[in-house]
Amino acid sequence: MEDDDAGGGGGGDASPPHAASGAAPRDMAASPTSSRSVTQTVNGSHRFVIKGYSLAKGMGVGKHIASETFTVGGYQWAIYFYPDGKNPEDNSAYVSVFIALASEGTDVRALFELTLLDQSGKDKHKVHSHFDRSLESGPYTLKYRGSMWGYKRFFRRTALETSDFLKDDCLKINCTVGVVISTMDYSKPHSIHVPESDICYHFGTLLDSQDGVDVIFDVAGEKFHAHKLVLAARSSFFRSEFFDHESDEENNEADMDNEIKEIVIDDMEPIVFKAVLHFIYKDNLVGDDELSVSSSDCSIFDTLAGKLLAAADKYELPRLKLLCESYLCKDISVNSVATTLALADRHHAMELKSVCLKFAAENLAGKMTAHASLLFITSI
Repeated sequence: MEDDDAGGGGGGDASPPHAASGAAPRDMAASPTSSRSVTQTVNGSHRFVIKGYSLAKGMGVGKHIASETFTVGGYQWAIYFYPDGKNPEDNSAYVSVFIALASEGTDVRALFELTLLDQSGKDKHKVHSHFDRSLESGPYTLKYRGSMWGYKRFFRRTALETSDFLKDDCLKINCTVGVVISTMDYSKPHSIHVPESDICYHFGTLLDSQDGVDVIFDVAGEKFHAHKLVLAARSSFFRSEFFDHESDEENNEADMDNEIKEIVIDDMEPIVFKAVLHFIYKDNLVGDDELSVSSSDCSIFDTLAGKLLAAADKYELPRLKLLCESYLCKDISVNSVATTLALADRHHAMELKSVCLKFAAENLAGKMTAHASLLFITSI
């Protein structure tokens, strides 16, 4: 190996050439820098519901039913289900399931998990996963669009057709993809950490302390103190209520009078209005423990989340409406989808309505009473 040190010549008493020129001495080095490479997975999941399994059989070896494409890590993916097997040697013995890269990509590295859901409620799912065990060769590499990973012999057909995985001629498959990405984190020699915004904390404190309040709401005898400017900034309803209809003369009289305006609200419960103010000042929902308080047989219209959705519609608070929609869609079931759809339709909650209709299409086939109810609701 060659030595990289440059050889010096001449006598040992000679001064270094740069010292005489006034250049910076050797010990004034630049501030140290550092960098860090972080490799991790970007994960995403998709549920593929296959209805009419018995009708899909016999479509032919190597022919598949494809899920809708879904995006994970910047790439599109699809689940392929082969009811008659992917290869001729597996025909009539196994069903095959694969995950395919459905968009252009080169050397996409990923981890996968395929889960056949137990529909008996016992949670004895059939899981093939690479997330919880190390792989000898690392994550799988898909080299081009159409590359696939999966199992030719995913499940023996005779066992599948007598199992709890098949219910009402329906199979449900969950797929999780973890796309491997590497990012570089550069550490600058001089940097100042800026904390996250705490504006919601300060506005929440303003609500709790009642400093500077200039409006009082009387809701079923319970008084709520607030600030007109805060409410007007957050809601076009309150902006119109407080400022759009007041003349300059009325504003001047109010300033001279200096009395706090009181507004009576007779179409809302105190707990609902309190949750509205909580959102306006703190930009989030009240806790799950408050939202979930209701009797088991309570209509969704009578839950706090349902009433808060109605209030968000009334007071023109689109973010609150979306938060309520997101919360409500988590508990959609066969028994609740019709009333949830009616609630969404009444209060123009389009995202929740879309989720309800999609759920109904996937889960209510053959249930004519529920189907008729949905048709009636959507025709209103």
